[in-house]
Amino acid sequence: MKTEIRYCFESSQVANRFLHELKDWPVNDVKTRLFNGGDSVKVTYEYDESGFDYTSAELDDLAEKHGGKEV
Repeated sequence: MKTEIRYCFESSQVANRFLHELKDWPVNDVKTRLFNGGDSVKVTYEYDESGFDYTSAELDDLAEKHGGKEV
C-alpha cells in the first residue's frame, strides 16, 4: 500500500535539511518532494501492511528532530 505523509517546517532551509537526510535513508526507500512554498515536505513510500509501520514512526522522529510536524 502506498503511504503519503506531509511534514511542515519552520523554514524552507530546515525542510531541505530534512529532505536531504532522507536521500540515503537506511530505514525504507522513500520518495520526497518539497511543496507549499518550500517549507513542507511530502514523503511517499510503500507499506507492506505486515504489522506496525516503523517507517512512519521513524519519519515522525526525524521530522521532530528538525522541528517539523505532520500535517
